[in-house]
Amino acid sequence: MRPFFIVSGLLLAAGCGGSSEQGAVRTEHERDSLIGQSRLPGARGVQGALDLSDSADARNARLDSIAADQ
Repeated sequence: MRPFFIVSGLLLAAGCGGSSEQGAVRTEHERDSLIGQSRLPGARGVQGALDLSDSADARNARLDSIAADQ
């Protein structure tokens, strides 16, 4: 029985080994956006926070462009 566990452990470890090429890696904003669009509890709060963050980023970009023009 012990060799079974050893072989199983080795196969599990080999199967979990990461490769250098992983699938598409999502940014934190993309992951949060997917959560915000879901029907999970708290998703509306996540979407509201993303909207607020996007609004602040847009405002800061406008202020930066005004400062760069002067």
